[in-house]
Amino acid sequence: MSIFSRFILAFLLAAVVGPVLAQTESAYKLRHGDSLMVSVWRDDALRMQVRVLPDGSITFPLAGRVEVVGLSTPEVEARVAAKLKKYLPDPVVTVAITAADGNQVYVLGKVIRPGAVALVSPETTVLQMLSQVGGLDRFADGNSIRVLRHSPQGNRILPVRYDDLVKGNQLDTNVVLMPGDTILVP
Repeated sequence: MSIFSRFILAFLLAAVVGPVLAQTESAYKLRHGDSLMVSVWRDDALRMQVRVLPDGSITFPLAGRVEVVGLSTPEVEARVAAKLKKYLPDPVVTVAITAADGNQVYVLGKVIRPGAVALVSPETTVLQMLSQVGGLDRFADGNSIRVLRHSPQGNRILPVRYDDLVKGNQLDTNVVLMPGDTILVP
């Protein structure tokens, strides 16, 4: 295969795969506490920063209250545009996430820097999160760590055996975290 053919093949592959990857990247679902910039093209009066409220909605001029929790930004754009159609012909709405504050994990107890920490990856584990807060302090009981998880099915307590994990044992206790989880380090 010639260099020219490889170049054409790479170009075509990028043209086909690029949009698919873009759709995958935009799959973030909004949560309570997230901040958004909502704007309507050619209307500076309809541009504002909003926060997703505890009831799962935002409020936007002319559109009023819009349910957004669990939706992606393109879905929110469509909902806001549909509500604005009463007042504007063909509104073009843009929604950008400015802060994913609803995507946090809480770390409490005997760690170096306890508090709320942003969950930057959907595959973040307890060990990775504990490293983000500086690790355990010297009095922590590493094998008694618990992850508290709230879900519609009820609350769950997931054990974490930190001391064993760092030795390469009990790897199944390295829990993959979800937004809203609380890590308790006694």
